[in-house]
Amino acid sequence: MRWAAVAALLTAAGAIIWCRQPVETTAEAAIRRALQAGAGTVELPAGVTAVQHEITIPPGAHDLEIRGAASGSTLRTADRFQGRAIFRCERATRIRFRNFAIDGNRNAIERPSGLPGFSTPFAYFTLGNGILAAGVAALQISNVRFTNVSGFAVLVSRSRDVLIDAVRVVDSGSRTQGGRNNTTGGILLEEGTRNFTVTHCDLRNVRGNGIWTHSLATAPRNGAGLIASNHFQAIGRDAVQVGHAVHVRVEDNTGMEIGYPLEDVDMEHRATPVAIDTAGDTSHSEYARNQFSEVNGKCLDLDGFHDGVVRGNVCVNRFGPEHYPFGNLGIVFNNSDPAMASQGIELVDNILDGTLFSGIFVIGERHHIARNRLRRINMAHCGGRNANVGCGYLPDQPDLLRSGIYLTSRGEHPAPVRANVIEANDISGFGMSVHCITAAPGVVLAANTISGNTCKDEPAQ
Repeated sequence: MRWAAVAALLTAAGAIIWCRQPVETTAEAAIRRALQAGAGTVELPAGVTAVQHEITIPPGAHDLEIRGAASGSTLRTADRFQGRAIFRCERATRIRFRNFAIDGNRNAIERPSGLPGFSTPFAYFTLGNGILAAGVAALQISNVRFTNVSGFAVLVSRSRDVLIDAVRVVDSGSRTQGGRNNTTGGILLEEGTRNFTVTHCDLRNVRGNGIWTHSLATAPRNGAGLIASNHFQAIGRDAVQVGHAVHVRVEDNTGMEIGYPLEDVDMEHRATPVAIDTAGDTSHSEYARNQFSEVNGKCLDLDGFHDGVVRGNVCVNRFGPEHYPFGNLGIVFNNSDPAMASQGIELVDNILDGTLFSGIFVIGERHHIARNRLRRINMAHCGGRNANVGCGYLPDQPDLLRSGIYLTSRGEHPAPVRANVIEANDISGFGMSVHCITAAPGVVLAANTISGNTCKDEPAQ
């Protein structure tokens, strides 16, 4: 009997057919041989090389550079690729990747997947990554282009002295079984990665988060980092997320269309898109001079942020409320992580132009909220005759979604609202002459210093 007939019979009977492993190409084999030395310079073959299995850099490798040919080099994931990443590097020192491209062949290898458990790092969970580095000291990735990656373009875990510069990520990330984003596609640092810099990167059409540090409570905090001068466009989740971190600066980033396309947004799991998001316990950090437009969610989420500075950021939404079906408040303080307290935030000189609901949601104490310009607040017209259907979210707190600045004693956990200074803010929008600075039931505005704020209505759009 021919093999094809035998295979058909076994398949019909529900048996498992074991096929031969994919055979690597001569070019792929040559890359593996060159890497065995664990040091020196390895130049990738010119043109396109199909990769059948992950390429592992030997543990203990050091002073190793992997670079593309002058005429251009692309590593493309084969249809039957097996492995966690095109390149996997662990327990190595002074490793550099530069000047080549990775095509993740997402359409062929993507498998729907949810998120890992709360104590599981993505490095042990997500397949189909571009470059995976764990336990690496002095890692550099520069001028590498990633397209169609189903996992993360770059995933860095338990590493230090990391430089990621001029990386381009396009059309990447995979989905859950329900068809929504599962956070993948961008650049992720986790498990206490320290002394990192991510600059001059361009991320477009990424289903999950753009650049982020994973908030993993079972790991040390990520820290001493800079995320600066990157650009984002069409991001399904957060452009930047700083999670479980200390001493991180997020500066001079730009972006547009955050929370698009709509079909990628995972609102079923409350994953509201955010231009700059925070998670876990994040302190002594600064978000400054970032500019975003068309944010279908929140501008700044300070959930877990404390004892830090948020200065000179701009979010502009130019269209009407129908353009932002997942729109939210502009800036939100919160305390989901019970290990932190919302306190000591310097929120100054920021601009919000066009928020679906309220401008700033405040919990905690000893914040300084000053010289912010809030325009076109409450585009949903909460409190008016033609209010958006979402305005009735909490009937016992009618001011929650219709205020310029709203003070409350509870985010995810109870928090005192006292000793905050709210001064010299310029607030305008629908109903702002009445609902400019308000408080939840039980909150005493007099426990805070509120002075010199300008409040006015704007004509209906």
